[in-house]
Amino acid sequence: MEKKEEISTNEYLRGIVLNLPESPGIYQYLNAEGTIIYVGKAKNLKRRVSSYFNREHPNGKTRVLVSKIADIRYIVVKTEEDALLLENNLIKKYRPRYNVMLKDDKTYPSICVSNEYFPRIFKTRKIIRNGSGYYGPYSHVPSMYAVLDLIKKLYPIRTCKLNLTPENINAGKFDVCLEYHIKNCKGPCIGRQSHEDYMKDIREIKEILKGDTQIVSDLLMEEMQALASEMKFEEAQKIKEKYDLIETYRSKSEVVNSIIHNVDVFSIEMDENSAYINYLHITNGCINQAFTFEYKKRLNETKEELLQLGIVEMRERYNSTSREIIVPFEVDMEMNNVTFTIPQRGEKKHLLDLSVMNVKQYKVDRLKQADKLNPEQKKVRILKEIQDQLHMEKMPAHIECFDNSNIQGSNAVAACVVFKMGKPSKQDYRKFNIKTVEGPDDYASMKEVVRRRYTRLIEEGSPLPDLIITDGGKGQMEVVREVIEDELHLRIPIAGLAKDRRHRTSELLYGFPPLTIGIKQSTPLFHLLENIQDEVHRFAITFHRDKRSKSQVASALDSIPGIGEKRKAALLKTFKSVARIKKATLEEIAAVVGEAAAKNIKESLTE
Repeated sequence: MEKKEEISTNEYLRGIVLNLPESPGIYQYLNAEGTIIYVGKAKNLKRRVSSYFNREHPNGKTRVLVSKIADIRYIVVKTEEDALLLENNLIKKYRPRYNVMLKDDKTYPSICVSNEYFPRIFKTRKIIRNGSGYYGPYSHVPSMYAVLDLIKKLYPIRTCKLNLTPENINAGKFDVCLEYHIKNCKGPCIGRQSHEDYMKDIREIKEILKGDTQIVSDLLMEEMQALASEMKFEEAQKIKEKYDLIETYRSKSEVVNSIIHNVDVFSIEMDENSAYINYLHITNGCINQAFTFEYKKRLNETKEELLQLGIVEMRERYNSTSREIIVPFEVDMEMNNVTFTIPQRGEKKHLLDLSVMNVKQYKVDRLKQADKLNPEQKKVRILKEIQDQLHMEKMPAHIECFDNSNIQGSNAVAACVVFKMGKPSKQDYRKFNIKTVEGPDDYASMKEVVRRRYTRLIEEGSPLPDLIITDGGKGQMEVVREVIEDELHLRIPIAGLAKDRRHRTSELLYGFPPLTIGIKQSTPLFHLLENIQDEVHRFAITFHRDKRSKSQVASALDSIPGIGEKRKAALLKTFKSVARIKKATLEEIAAVVGEAAAKNIKESLTE
């Protein structure tokens, strides 16, 4: 019965797809319950929708989406730009499960110019559709306060919440407050400032909030010159102070030549789960708007697809009418009267670089926040980074690293440290005395140790590592490969960690023949590899010192007649070292092992 229903559904969908128009538009996929689960746009509806059903999808999430499609709806539009806008609106309206969603985890503040007879200017996080004007949102809050501070210094706008209607003012309902007396307000509440004069200030404030400080600056210059020509020098001086404030603000905020006007800039960075997009709006060479946001990926969307979504979203949010959009790479989209620019040099390239810098910093900050909230997620991310860097089939959750230690071939030892999920698993560390190698032969010692380690794991049926690391270069990697692949016939990736002349971790080697994998210092990945190398070196050196120390003690006491293991242990427990035994008196030694044995010790150690 279920199979018949499946065939029926497939035939139904096939009928829709075959009859789709070859026009621009948007398509909606619905599940069996009639819920919209995906909205997409297309230049050619028939070709785009057919692609979901005519081939195998490597991405598992896309296969799941296709399996849940029970119905298809579509809307034909005139242009690709119309399709982009409609897609964006429908995604926000229906929030389909398989569409990327803008991740706004907090509401950024905006500046409101209230819809009142005498408008107020204030910061807000609530957008109320009552005719008020909103500028923002400001993701960089200090920039918003800088604009508000400039407006406060330039214009004596009221800060009270009184209902200043003409009727209330004429009825004399209000008295001036402290702001009037300290000259921060001209007293519109009692008719001391006309509505026309107040609204002139509001018009100039709106230009500043749009980023058009040049217009306000020019108006102030004209007014100052007019007053000066009328010999009104005191009033002209007040206007000059305002003009200087505007020019100072402009000089601080201008990042490129002021002829670059009304331009949008976009850049994008991605990781496995998210896309981060930065948007800048440039007015008269100044950054008037700056916003960085995050999309959570759903169906392994490409950079191009996500950047297109971001461009439509931000231009709609900020009501941008820019005729030029600067982007980091070519985007397959057309917008009416809009030119896409990919700058290679000059001031526009400087703007793109500035946007890229902002989006990279935002990505780093988001990852740091996520790591603090979920330390395990950080470890997984670093291990996946190793997997990607080395093109491994699976994530290296279990890593083992080897190191040799000897002095001119004496007391040769080796050590193996084990890291599981990026953390030392000390109960799994192993020490090895070199048994079959004579003299200082690091390669032969490494072969012996690796052979013993993995032969035993195979015999015991214990888990094998996902990655083997040698504390050494190409030679050490090759001898490990000979044992792992040629002798034991295992398929375990092998890497090498090399140090520089100052004995610091410098490079990661991988592959045969080995290639250097570039890893930036100070990154979490570099610190993990450095930690593994330092740990295996510490473990090997400590084991070697212990063995050398025991060897030295053994050679001094073992040859003395009458000194067995018990007496040797008692002597070392009391005196701690052979050097102290040498300095001890006959009576002090006799108190531990008896007079006869004490005489033998004194005679042997003073020879």
